[in-house]
Amino acid sequence: MRELFESTIERLLADLITPELIRHGEAGQWPTELWAAIEASGFAVAAAPESLGGSDASWGDLYGVVKAAGRHNLPLPLPETMLANWLLGQCGLEARNEPLGIAMRSTLSLDHAATSGAFFDVPWVAPADTRVHGVLFDVPWGRDVNHVVAVIPGERTTLVVLARSDAEISTKRNTAGEPRDDLSFKNAVPIATATLPVHLSDDVLWWGGSMLRTAQMAGALETTLDLSTRYATERVQFGKPISAFQAIQHQLAQMAQQTGSAIVSAEAAFAESGEQLAAWQIAAAKVCGAEAAGSVAAMAHAVHGAIGFTHEHALQLGTRRLWAWRSEFGNLGHWAQRLGRAVAQGGAASLWPAVTSGQLAALNSSRTDSK
Repeated sequence: MRELFESTIERLLADLITPELIRHGEAGQWPTELWAAIEASGFAVAAAPESLGGSDASWGDLYGVVKAAGRHNLPLPLPETMLANWLLGQCGLEARNEPLGIAMRSTLSLDHAATSGAFFDVPWVAPADTRVHGVLFDVPWGRDVNHVVAVIPGERTTLVVLARSDAEISTKRNTAGEPRDDLSFKNAVPIATATLPVHLSDDVLWWGGSMLRTAQMAGALETTLDLSTRYATERVQFGKPISAFQAIQHQLAQMAQQTGSAIVSAEAAFAESGEQLAAWQIAAAKVCGAEAAGSVAAMAHAVHGAIGFTHEHALQLGTRRLWAWRSEFGNLGHWAQRLGRAVAQGGAASLWPAVTSGQLAALNSSRTDSK
């Protein structure tokens, strides 16, 4: 299944994504034709169970899809929609073949009436007296999605599906020009609700979003390395390609090393994630990816010189996304500190068993530190 997914998404994105389309997206235009093709492909719902309208694909199967989204600078919330539909499926809710939003941070709460016992009798139907209040922060393409999926902690952690039309929207963009909007809800009636399964933590969307960004960064790093290698081979200085100079060779070698590390760690995070997301692998992959994003982007622009910063050149389309994605769902400092604290809490004797087993219990606790 993975090979089929990768070849299909590669053809689809290579045929339809152009630098002009990406720039139009950064200017605020929704690529209708591209999203229609994605809906028709079924990738948006692929992570959901077949019985709920999906393809029952594993995260290992879908790694190449998310990486391709990063490699082609996909100007759409496909990765976020896949994660949202996966979580809907985990909660027994029908998949939605439409743009879906998730938030990087949230202050949502349910009113008192929504926490009565009757609220959970039919977990996929929101009763008339259920109300949601609060803000979803930094929702990718929040202005364009039809619905958003969020998790509200409580005595019984609750998943809610909310209509974007019920929100007051504060529009924002990240460094790459991608929409990252705040959605404010007041007395909003959910489209659907469900009790989160016990095997998932209340910050599951935080973990899942971080996992998505590791694969997207891996794809963007591949493109950045390819562009730099090609340019160094074609650009002639003092009568020979600049790739012949030792300083450039050293930078390209470092870029390849860091890109390879990010790719392997991201793939491991996807491969080890199932009904539960692989905390150790995701945290490690986010650290590797964030480190690589900063250094590879810097070296790529050093190789290209001033031309790489121009609006017309493709390089800055990817490097701006690397700079943005490395900080989303937790930056390098957040994940390095979290890994370090978890290892220290387990003590020296637990370090090697944790590395070999891919398990570190302290990482699986709910997020309480700063984002």
